[in-house]
Amino acid sequence: MAQRPTMNDVAAQAGVSQAVVSLVLSGAHAGRASAATAQRVRDAATTLGYRTNLQAKSLKTGVAEIIGLVGDEVATSPFSGMMIKGAQDRAWRDGHTLLTIDTGGDSELESAAVETMLSHQVRGIIYTAMYHREVTVPAPALDTRVVCLNARDLDGQVPSVTPDEVTGGYEATRVLLDAGHTRIAMINIHDVLPAARGRREGYERALAESGLAADPDLVYKGEGTQRSGFEAARHLMGLPVPPTAIFCGNDRTALGVYQGLAEIGLRVPDDVSIVGYDDQDILRDFFHPGLTTVQLPFAEMGDRAAALVLDADAPVQTHLIHCPVIHRHSVAPPKGQ
Repeated sequence: MAQRPTMNDVAAQAGVSQAVVSLVLSGAHAGRASAATAQRVRDAATTLGYRTNLQAKSLKTGVAEIIGLVGDEVATSPFSGMMIKGAQDRAWRDGHTLLTIDTGGDSELESAAVETMLSHQVRGIIYTAMYHREVTVPAPALDTRVVCLNARDLDGQVPSVTPDEVTGGYEATRVLLDAGHTRIAMINIHDVLPAARGRREGYERALAESGLAADPDLVYKGEGTQRSGFEAARHLMGLPVPPTAIFCGNDRTALGVYQGLAEIGLRVPDDVSIVGYDDQDILRDFFHPGLTTVQLPFAEMGDRAAALVLDADAPVQTHLIHCPVIHRHSVAPPKGQ
């Protein structure tokens, strides 16, 4: 087996000292080596196939150029890919790699995952949930920098990155109000979730701003499933004065609403306008016409979480990421207007 090139080999190839090679390859050469010298060192390293020994570097500094991500369902959630990609891209731009472990919600595996991250001397840990919820960060993880992603730290010890659910719910309802609707129903997801509470708060805020009282008959406690949306649509359209528009707490609910309305001979948006929440790409093609919905900004959230891990001076607070409305074809003025 050929011997791996050393830093001294790179120095000889570039005609500089080993110290200069170390400064250039660590990115600390500003003011100590010219741009031409730095490029010569990089070219020599490429020619020789030299790679920095990250293990040796972490032993020297006590910190590895790795960000850990520990999540409950990162391998199975339809949302996790974009969060991981956002975090990975940010880590890569800043010269780090992302080490991801899926715990499947197993507390023992989670503890082992945290210990593994700490044993690798990671720069920090992104502690993530695949569904926006409140969490308690495992105590051992606090031995390093921790940032919660798609979750809020109940104890307020670390920064958290979450979707701005209230504004998302507000803007979703605003789309329907601006189209001329005044009798707007909401089919929510599980009330115990912060996402559900925030989306409903935004819905009620938009109504109040328009001088409309929230009608409890128009708020349906759904389960976030297609079946729940189907049943909710049948119930709401059976009211003495049915809604002309429905804000659905997620896209799966909206898909059930489309089906429930079709079964009783109503069309979207001619008879009822619909706005969803999530913008799930795996569901997008099932909506005819296309669903206007609020997009969860998972890539941006992952990016922000990784950036916060690397910023030790960032304040301990919840960082809200805006959820934009994606306009398609499921909203129209009320029938007859």
